[in-house]
Amino acid sequence: MTHPTPVVGAADSALDQRLSDELDAYNAAATPEVEPARELTVRIEEGGELLAGLSGWTWGQSAGIGMTWVHPEHRGSGHGSALLSAFEEEAERRGCTHVFVTSFTFQAPDFYERHGYKETFRWESVPTPGRDDVHLRKDL
Repeated sequence: MTHPTPVVGAADSALDQRLSDELDAYNAAATPEVEPARELTVRIEEGGELLAGLSGWTWGQSAGIGMTWVHPEHRGSGHGSALLSAFEEEAERRGCTHVFVTSFTFQAPDFYERHGYKETFRWESVPTPGRDDVHLRKDL
C-alpha cells in the first residue's frame, strides 16, 4: 500500500480554515452539552488607526487569549490593561471561570502577572536558548 506524500508549504489560510472547521466539529461532537467556541476580540482605535488589539476565544468555562498587541508609541499608556479588562469582563459574562494565555519572556509575561495571572508552565529555550514560552492562567 502506498501512502500519499505530505506537501510542505507556508501560510495557507484555506488549510487553516478547514482545520479549524474540522476541529470545531470534532470538539462539538465530543462536548454536545457545551456551546461551540466563540471568537472574542477587543480593539482600541483613534481616528481610524488601530492603537491596540486583543483576540481570543471562549469555550465552555474557558477563555483563551491568542494575540495581544499595543502600538509601540502607546505602550505604557494603559491600553493593554483596558484590552485585558474588557476581554475578561466579556469572558466572565459568557460564563468563563478562567483565562489562559502564553507569552514569550521577551514579550509580556510580567504584564499578565501584574494583572493576576499565575504561571502554570514554562517551556525553556523556546524559541531559542535564553528565551522561554510562559503559560499563564487567571481565575475570574
